[in-house]
Amino acid sequence: MQGTARGDWRTIHPWRRTVQAALGILAFMFLAWLVSENRRVIDFRVIAAGLGLQFLLAALLLKITMFRDLLLQLNSVVLMIEKATRAGTTFVFGYLGGGVLPFDVTGPPGSAYALAFRGLPIILFMSALSALLFHWRILPAIVRGFSFVLRRSLGLGGALGVGVAANIFIGMIEAPLMVRPYVQAMTHSELFALMVSGMATIAGTMIVLYASILGPIIPGSLGHLIVASIISAPASVLMARLMVPETRDATQGDIELPKAAGSMDAIARGALDGLQLLLHVVALLIVLIALVSLVNQLLDWLPAVGDAPLTLQRITGWLLAPVAWLMGLPWKECHTAGSLLGTKVILNEFVAYMNMAGLDPAALSERSRIIMTYAMCGFANLGSLGIMIGGMGSLAPERRSEIVALGFRSIYAGMLATAMTGAIVGILL
Repeated sequence: MQGTARGDWRTIHPWRRTVQAALGILAFMFLAWLVSENRRVIDFRVIAAGLGLQFLLAALLLKITMFRDLLLQLNSVVLMIEKATRAGTTFVFGYLGGGVLPFDVTGPPGSAYALAFRGLPIILFMSALSALLFHWRILPAIVRGFSFVLRRSLGLGGALGVGVAANIFIGMIEAPLMVRPYVQAMTHSELFALMVSGMATIAGTMIVLYASILGPIIPGSLGHLIVASIISAPASVLMARLMVPETRDATQGDIELPKAAGSMDAIARGALDGLQLLLHVVALLIVLIALVSLVNQLLDWLPAVGDAPLTLQRITGWLLAPVAWLMGLPWKECHTAGSLLGTKVILNEFVAYMNMAGLDPAALSERSRIIMTYAMCGFANLGSLGIMIGGMGSLAPERRSEIVALGFRSIYAGMLATAMTGAIVGILL
């Protein structure tokens, strides 16, 4: 019996991961309350409704066979979009965009893959497709449905409900645009909740790209990413209300649809918007990865620790390992998971997903990879903060200083919200 005590952690102690993740949920809420602007005001209705809605949505989408099978079928959508994008990139870029190589590859598998010419153009196609679906009033109808659920369950005002629901499907700047006339009039708490919902979710333009990266290591990756964005929406409201409680009446409002002259105009506008996003992603990837490399070179001057040189990833792995443990991961995997979380916050979730896809299969179990997929599914990072301040500041210039003051808190709240999502999934898996 003593020999099996050190066996498979998941088999020997199946209850322990549930208790561990449940403790994590309480810890993440406590960490949010600890930095609250008014710790004496706690909206227990939002806490109960937010947790209940997260568990209900996660259980329905992950445990009910019909929904689970549907999510797995979404992988075919990723393949279709990848194939369609490759047709365009091959026509424009030739073999760099995915066409037949005019030479034999002697390097390792994937060495001929050019991210800028094959992977990132998915952003362009998805941006144009999203704009078309908005013009056809398909996405607005879905947003209204989610907004209704959020308003009824969490007691949100109309403007915030639409903004939070829109963040599930579109970016952190496009979502506030849908309630542009109401941003200026939002309460302090509502403005913060809108910012946090942008940090705790990802845009549909990026979901397909991330799904294509994770597909080889996580079956049904697109479904998991969609579910993550959905259940992180109520988590973002919960964390936001813990940190900045509401003390005024809610702001009402409805969807302001983008105006396009026709379907082709919507496609053209979407493609141009996608081009700006693509260039932004390329610029941030180059600069941020270069900065991390520079920091790691400086750290290399210090003495080695544990027979290995110090790196920014190793340091963040040590700092954030407890967060990974609180999501239900076994401790032996927490340093690796913590490094991924640190990469996600310091750089962005794109680099973190790329790093996870390139890990040795033994570094993280299948369950841990799925939990990390949920925990990293959000825009809460330093680069996104600049985008949010610039975008939302232009929507409400008079409140720019308020938005700037709430900026780092929104990253913190967004990270806690996605960590809570990871813990909930850790309980259900």
